[in-house]
Amino acid sequence: MDAAIAFGKVLRRLREAASLTQEQLGFEADLRRTYVSILELGQQQPSLTTILKIAQALNCTPGKLLDLVLDEISLKNKKR
Repeated sequence: MDAAIAFGKVLRRLREAASLTQEQLGFEADLRRTYVSILELGQQQPSLTTILKIAQALNCTPGKLLDLVLDEISLKNKKR
């Protein structure tokens, strides 16, 4: 699985678990709502700065966020 798609799936899952809209997450992370949408759709990969902002807004560590992305990639690769 592509890393951008895996990141997007994890981002959406964490955002919804936190009961945040894309607009709310964007506000908390100082990002535009449209950029949050683009990330969730896997159309772009986030920069390190963006990962740090998103992790803080979701109250998780950047390491945990990236671990979840790696888990998503591994899970999809095993299903092949």
